[in-house]
Amino acid sequence: MEIVPYSAEHREPLLALSLRAWEPVFQLLKPAVSAFVYESFYPEGWRSRQTDDLKATLDGEPENIDVALIDNAPAGWVCTRLHPEDSMGEVYVLAVDPTHQGKGLGRALMQSSISRARSRGMRMVMVETGDDPGHAPARQLYEGSGFERWPVARYFKEISGET
Repeated sequence: MEIVPYSAEHREPLLALSLRAWEPVFQLLKPAVSAFVYESFYPEGWRSRQTDDLKATLDGEPENIDVALIDNAPAGWVCTRLHPEDSMGEVYVLAVDPTHQGKGLGRALMQSSISRARSRGMRMVMVETGDDPGHAPARQLYEGSGFERWPVARYFKEISGET
């Protein structure tokens, strides 16, 4: 396994592996949240929204992306955003192809992200994920990598039927 800077040739394989990686996550997320919330975030389905968001990240900030290669083929990736005003790096996207999950690739990409933030003078790194069953493996990776949970509560209320 080798971690390299992103290049345009990685774009389509990274999009495809990300959708494969997140399919089981979204299968577990949908029943875990209120229908009006899920439908508001994903009115055309999660694949459509995720594809658009991932394309925007890959096309808009290629300099922040590292790609894990196995046998010269993309197997995962991480996008690290920097927030100098908070002296903080952010693991913005982390995805590993399901065929390579559980083999330390996610941890290696996480370390790459941390190294990128540290090399640019950041004091801390933040990562955000869901508290639903589908995101349990992500939480396990983050906590196993030494991240501490920040208490956040996010609430939603449907108002479309109110007068």
